[in-house]
Amino acid sequence: MKDISPRRRGDTEKAIGRKIREKTVTGKLNAAGFRFGIIVSHFNEFVTERLLRSAYDGLLRSGARDKDIQIVRVPGAFEIPSAARTLAETKKYDAIICLGCLLRGETAHYDVIVNEVTRGIGQSAQETGVPHAFGVLTCDTLEQAIDRAGLKMGNKGFEAALAAVEMANLKTAIGQQTSALSNNSPQKAVSRKPSAVSKSKTRKRSSSSKRRES
Repeated sequence: MKDISPRRRGDTEKAIGRKIREKTVTGKLNAAGFRFGIIVSHFNEFVTERLLRSAYDGLLRSGARDKDIQIVRVPGAFEIPSAARTLAETKKYDAIICLGCLLRGETAHYDVIVNEVTRGIGQSAQETGVPHAFGVLTCDTLEQAIDRAGLKMGNKGFEAALAAVEMANLKTAIGQQTSALSNNSPQKAVSRKPSAVSKSKTRKRSSSSKRRES
């Protein structure tokens, strides 16, 4: 049996790491040339406005032009998936950023809305093929939401914007790689064997030429 255990573990790990890097496709944090749609809910506007400002800033810092950013405001988080799908289906945007804030209350209303919003955004992304960044806060208290909108836990709007930029780049990179692979794939050799029809025609020609000679 062939010994496949690495003799020099360090060299083997370096070689594997190099191969992995060569075969890895990643998205860059460069928003130049891409168009983005931002869906933000009015409900809990004290929080969602902070998410919006940070997401907008994140896109500009990544190189997006002001005219390539479209902002759409909806009443609440429940309406985000519908608006996101509407934008995505226009095929004018390379990524959609979804921003909202849901706070747990005393009834099951919170769980129902969270499930529907999450499912709707994911379904819109899968069915339209346009990347959607999830920036909807789902918190137990207002303090938790504020912490995630620019205080102790950073700003989830900014993070969603960067995710959208990276996914827009990644989609383009995958498309380019797929196109390159299809162009470099060897084409099937065309069979040069004479078909049954051509054989039949050849026989007829030879028999008619023999009759003329006789």
